[in-house]
Amino acid sequence: MTSPLWIRDPCAILAEGAARGIVVDKARIVETVDVGAEPATPGYAIFDASRHVVLPGLINTHHHFYQTLTRATPAALDRELFPWLTALYPIWARLTPDLLDCAATVALAELLLSGCTTTTDHHYVFPAGLEEAIDIEIAAARRLGMRVMLTRGSMNRSQRDGGLPPDSVVQDEDTILADSARLIDRYHQPGPHAMVQIALAPCSPFSVSTSLMRRTAELAASRGVRLHTHLAETHDEARFCEAMHGCSPLDYLERCGWLHDRTWLAHGIHFSGAEIARLAAAGTSVTHCPCSNQILASGHCPLCEMEAAGVAVGLGVDGSASNNASNLMQEVRAAFLLQRGRYGVAQVTPRDALRWATTGSAGCLGRPELGVIEPGAAADLALFTLDELRFAGAIDPLAALVLAGAHRADRVMIAGKWVVEEGAIPGLDLAGLIRRQNAAAATLHG
Repeated sequence: MTSPLWIRDPCAILAEGAARGIVVDKARIVETVDVGAEPATPGYAIFDASRHVVLPGLINTHHHFYQTLTRATPAALDRELFPWLTALYPIWARLTPDLLDCAATVALAELLLSGCTTTTDHHYVFPAGLEEAIDIEIAAARRLGMRVMLTRGSMNRSQRDGGLPPDSVVQDEDTILADSARLIDRYHQPGPHAMVQIALAPCSPFSVSTSLMRRTAELAASRGVRLHTHLAETHDEARFCEAMHGCSPLDYLERCGWLHDRTWLAHGIHFSGAEIARLAAAGTSVTHCPCSNQILASGHCPLCEMEAAGVAVGLGVDGSASNNASNLMQEVRAAFLLQRGRYGVAQVTPRDALRWATTGSAGCLGRPELGVIEPGAAADLALFTLDELRFAGAIDPLAALVLAGAHRADRVMIAGKWVVEEGAIPGLDLAGLIRRQNAAAATLHG
């Protein structure tokens, strides 16, 4: 946009004092416009938002892009996490750069169309020939205009070392750390409003060595980047930590120098009340992945206890091999239903679920300029219409998005640029991408 844009008179907006909309200029929100007011910003153009419900762009805090190639894989159906992983590792070992590029493009496009403007990814599978996996993902994100915090995942404890993954998908410690440093130096943009950031993410207690955990924490601290890993996802993980390390997963995390405010954890299902208090005191945050947790029958994240204790909680779609989707708006509804069923109507509302996917997720990533609609915030927005049959007769538009199951945004803006228009990504041949992905999945599965 060459001039400020007034997104005028939305039918609803998730913001205070913005009933008449907002003004966007140069990748920022510069003004909110309340009832009876006009913008003070001069020279603005107008976008008529009277058909739209306006949300801050949704933020996805846990994903595995490559897994879009292994949705509904027969060998992994109806299994809990450990046998699910052992069924899929040999398939993932056949990943190539072209296959990953396709998978990442599919994941990013699906996220964008669901109203997601910022996403993380946790890529930890590096078979021979896929050493530049994160570079491939960054290129795909730039093509689509997506804001990303991509994590350099890693595994170095294979089956021969008492871990879960096969030798073909792990790397040695020095290779992992050297590539982590390379990615930070080449791509990481520090500070607010960054489009690309890097975090470091050894996969899990059962797939990495203690040395790698500690050295990764030291590298992250020296370079000022965040840390991410899976933790407290299953009882099997807890038993593994007790047998291998003689302690709980959280105790192990602390021993490795990870329990602080630059760490966010995926899942966090099996924390005790005392452990939740420790997370809060340390400023460590948690990503809730409701669909994946239900499909793998891993358990239920104690989200309300975490928030009550002061833990920041965001949402993640997790990998498409467990979730089978990359739709963050659907994840909002899943989180609402799961947590409402657990805690009751007095503790969980539709607006809570929207908050988890916006300010909650922004808290996980240490990005307060995201997930909010207020002056100075990033101009990242998701606009939904209510013209589908499922919304007919809805009175509260914001609640309707969650209760009736919105799943596709009409418009999405990132850094002041429209990246989705009329429910489509400009310049993306979606039908062609689907054909390419289907062929890629067939190739991967042999």
